[in-house]
Amino acid sequence: MIKTLSPKDYNEVVHVGHFFRKGDPVIMDLTLLPDDVARQLVDFCAGLICGRGGEMERLDKKLFLLQPPARPQIAAAHIPDLAHLAG
Repeated sequence: MIKTLSPKDYNEVVHVGHFFRKGDPVIMDLTLLPDDVARQLVDFCAGLICGRGGEMERLDKKLFLLQPPARPQIAAAHIPDLAHLAG
């Protein structure tokens, strides 16, 4: 299952980490956040990826896919709502 999260502030980054550590791919939608707060969340997730393994892919300007390690990798084209971004 892919978890889609739209944090409203930096404190909600804990939810991104929770699902990522559980092994769920996470789509992190930062479109409602100011650029400086969005950058903080991306920095946190970069550290999460570095420390726990996995990958982070930018799907759009403020839309990211975090994929935990040891799971079949998915492509943006396979996510129905995001298929238009894969081209």
